[in-house]
Amino acid sequence: MSLKLGIVGTNFVSDWLSDAVAVTDGIEAVAVYSRKEETGKAFAQKHSIPQVFCDFHAFLSSGIEAVYLASPTFCHFEQAKAALERGLHVLCEKPLVMKRDECEKLFDIAKDKGVLLMEAMRPAHDPVFSLVKKSLADLGKIRRVSFEYCQYSSRYDRFLNGEVLNAFDSKISGGAVFDIGIYPLFWCVALFGKPKSVLAKSVFLENGFEGSGCLLLDYDGFTASVTYSKICDSVIPSVITGEGGSLVIHKMQSPEKILFAPRKGEVVTLDYTPAENNLVYEVADFVAAIQKGSGGVFDAFTRDLYETLDLAVQAAGIQ
Repeated sequence: MSLKLGIVGTNFVSDWLSDAVAVTDGIEAVAVYSRKEETGKAFAQKHSIPQVFCDFHAFLSSGIEAVYLASPTFCHFEQAKAALERGLHVLCEKPLVMKRDECEKLFDIAKDKGVLLMEAMRPAHDPVFSLVKKSLADLGKIRRVSFEYCQYSSRYDRFLNGEVLNAFDSKISGGAVFDIGIYPLFWCVALFGKPKSVLAKSVFLENGFEGSGCLLLDYDGFTASVTYSKICDSVIPSVITGEGGSLVIHKMQSPEKILFAPRKGEVVTLDYTPAENNLVYEVADFVAAIQKGSGGVFDAFTRDLYETLDLAVQAAGIQ
């Protein structure tokens, strides 16, 4: 029997997730929730989903067994909480929540109900993460980390023309650190653990929204810098440098190429072929964990990630 999945949200990320579900064994999308019936029906038709709901509680009671949340960030906590309390597994787009104490509440509910809570952090499930982690041994003692992810938002031009959409509303999406910055921050915490301290500086737009920022994370023996932006692009890759060489990662969200540059010797391209849609990995992991009877939180680093994010938000003065 396939896991019956309900999808919340009809944006392009939901399209990617639906495509990944369609090619993954053991799961099928059977319902979609949208605030607008017309939008929901169009999405359902596109992905051959049989049920459409505009009432969230009716959606949760429709016979689904799991929920994928791709709603605006400020909705995540209440929607995830409602789904978990009904005994439904939850796969939630990043950021899972905007506050660490909300994370803890969701962790407790998932554990109590014996259901799975998993953040849809794409690189965490992509084989490239294991490849990078394994390759750290080739670098010797780590001395410097520079992670960068800057992407000019497709909605920024509309902001400049006076239209403030969800993506640039701090009350709805928090700031660039939650949207873009969380990817390089994930890499830091997942590879090296929680830092001893965090320094931060941010660039705020006219409406108070954080458009970009820089973090400096303190670890034993090295520092890690995290640079992110929704208001400009970057051509600079991310680099982990040790006494024996460097790893160069192209594109933090869905890595395309990994290079190993030894201190002495030729640069080597590591054996890795990126998936056309790397959401297939997180969907497969979600299904496998549920089939194994896993309950609680999927990733051990999730708590440390949100504790670090809390420190970054406080240090940068993000409201």
